[in-house]
Amino acid sequence: MNRDPVIAFAWYDEVQWHLLITVVPDRNELDDTFQEWEQSAIESVQRLEAQGLVVERIPVYVGALCSWCRERNLPVNGAARAQYVAGLLRHKGSGA
Repeated sequence: MNRDPVIAFAWYDEVQWHLLITVVPDRNELDDTFQEWEQSAIESVQRLEAQGLVVERIPVYVGALCSWCRERNLPVNGAARAQYVAGLLRHKGSGA
């Protein structure tokens, strides 16, 4: 079965975004406000979709993210967040 690859895109609601910025070591790499992050995220998704890519917004719950990182002894940084969201997409795609 041929399927286009799907890009997992971390998606935060305002409450989760505010939790996220309290736990990340790379806060300076994130937008200053939720509104700025949301606008940037929407534009990024639109840009990827305009390139013909399939993008799935993956809701992130910061408590679960932190637990996942703790279990793997990872900081809650951009690389770990990307790995976590990709895993959520794989898990979702497996029907588990």
